[in-house]
Amino acid sequence: MSGGDVENQQQLADLLTARGFQVTQTTVSRDIAALGLAKVFRGDRHVYVVPGEIAPPRTDDALLQRVLGDVPIEVRRSGLTLLLISTPGTASIVAEGIDRSGLDLHEGTLAGDNTVLVLFADDHRLERWREQFELIRTSAAR
Repeated sequence: MSGGDVENQQQLADLLTARGFQVTQTTVSRDIAALGLAKVFRGDRHVYVVPGEIAPPRTDDALLQRVLGDVPIEVRRSGLTLLLISTPGTASIVAEGIDRSGLDLHEGTLAGDNTVLVLFADDHRLERWREQFELIRTSAAR
């Protein structure tokens, strides 16, 4: 639907009703998947969008480089998980830097207060990711 952001199911039902469709919030709720809509975070709120409006996330190492230049990080390994241990209160920005970066061999990140867990599917990916991470960290130290 073009012409503005739709934030909730009732608003969508109201818009459809205004265009001559007889719907209720309940029927809209059941039909959202059939309509091909997705709820995404945009700006400061969640909105419904058609799949063509969902842009792939941008990858940019700049945030991660800035963070790694400012925050000391110790890297440890436990199985197929890397533990990135930083100073208190910094884990979420470290994880955000990783998530926005071009590092893509990991399965995901999980941030606590001072520790980020970086999860991997296999040894090879973990080692390649760690090498790429160290290259970014080295460039941040310059």
